Amino acid sequence: MPTAPGSTSTPRLNASPDALPPLWFVAPEGFFALPIAATPKERTERARAFVRELYSRGDASIWGPAAPYYEAIGEMMGDAGLSYAAMGLFSAAEDADDDTPLTDEPVRHEPSDGVVQCAFTVGIVRTDHTGDDADVVAQGILATLSDDPYNDAIWLDLPCGPAVSCISVREYQLTPEMTATGEETTLLTGQIQVHVPFPTGPYTAVFTLHTASMDHWASVYRLMSALLQTVSFTDPLEALPDEPA
Repeated sequence: MPTAPGSTSTPRLNASPDALPPLWFVAPEGFFALPIAATPKERTERARAFVRELYSRGDASIWGPAAPYYEAIGEMMGDAGLSYAAMGLFSAAEDADDDTPLTDEPVRHEPSDGVVQCAFTVGIVRTDHTGDDADVVAQGILATLSDDPYNDAIWLDLPCGPAVSCISVREYQLTPEMTATGEETTLLTGQIQVHVPFPTGPYTAVFTLHTASMDHWASVYRLMSALLQTVSFTDPLEALPDEPA
């Protein structure tokens, strides 16, 4: 599922919204792209397709009420400056064997087997650098993120160029009215955020994967790692050899 954020809803932070350079990546199986689009008509169409894919075992009684809800979420995320957003849903049964990562060809499982959930977003922010300064921008991002003792920030050399990964784990106290048991509890969440400067400038793509399924953190991490290997600033199809006539 290649995406080109330059052709979707334009991030509000960009000074020249019509001049966004293209970006491609492949979202793994199990990602359901939320309906972020530039026009209401496009959002409506994408929301209808989204709910049919997400609730594949449902019918019109579920799809009808759900579509406007996700359409509103898509509009809100677009207004917040996101170019792409998706829900990741995977069976916990797929993670029962450590030798079988979530990115393998999917096998149908029942929800009763348990569900691993994550949220994935892509935003594009202006960093006002030239193509020759991608390394400098990445070094500045690394220095800034490393100042927070709760961040685990590291340098990455991706196939598309330099990047900075930042992992953070947070605890949230949930009040009794927010829990199924009616008791106060602690929610542990993890986030992987990767900043990838455009080699042409003057933007940086920010990939964020967030999950509360911490028992499956290793698999979620592998999922993000696999996705990052597919990030490209040139059309991957143009790099393929011509098919024989």
